[in-house]
Amino acid sequence: MHLLYLDESGHPHDPSTQFFVLAGVAVFERSTHWVESRINPIAARFSPHDPSAIEFHGSPMYSARDDWSGVTPADRVQALVDVLSLLGNAQLQLRVFASVIEKSTLPQNQILERSFEAVAHQFDQYLADMWTRRRDPQRGLVVCDKASYEQKLQALSSLFKHEGHALGRLRNFAEVPLFLDSKASRLIQLADLVAYWIFRYYQSKDSRGFQLIEPSILRRGTLRVGLTASVTPATEQELARIQPHKYPFPNPTV
Repeated sequence: MHLLYLDESGHPHDPSTQFFVLAGVAVFERSTHWVESRINPIAARFSPHDPSAIEFHGSPMYSARDDWSGVTPADRVQALVDVLSLLGNAQLQLRVFASVIEKSTLPQNQILERSFEAVAHQFDQYLADMWTRRRDPQRGLVVCDKASYEQKLQALSSLFKHEGHALGRLRNFAEVPLFLDSKASRLIQLADLVAYWIFRYYQSKDSRGFQLIEPSILRRGTLRVGLTASVTPATEQELARIQPHKYPFPNPTV
């Protein structure tokens, strides 16, 4: 069984932002413990006696809110870098999946559906490839933050499995998406950071977090397939012109 932990950044109906991102991290079921065991010591820097009290959450970490109020910028950034750098740990074999939609390219009522369709399809193909290449019969389960679009995503998953979608039909999902409290799941928190920093890349043209994420986006051969983007040509040109940030991220310490 492979688990795809998903979270979103932005909102389809928020006029103050241009983009909606649905993104997350796929992990083999037996690796979840090892991911958590590497994240908890980072949290212990800020709450040694109760690391579970610290939640890694992209927007509060960036703006020093909630658990991160009063934490120095240097410490917040280092914690972020150390968590995102786990994506590159070869032993954990984490894979990033994401859908980015520039909201001007689709009607508002289609944005969530198209986002989930894109991510679910690529995750399903990832599982199918395991059978095709290695005769490894893996099934998948999507796990989301309970604050997300629970009823909508469950209905879409069932629809895509039994009736299909524009890209085919989901054939390797074990169940409709499950929903957890992000406070209780380090993997949901990791998905939140991935979604937030992909969002910042497109929305704010801040590539620092995306540079840590991009190598772990699923590839099929040399083709990057784990991220699908519906954006305007103007956005593509802006992304191509991004300059190095004046405050680069430090190297990871873990």
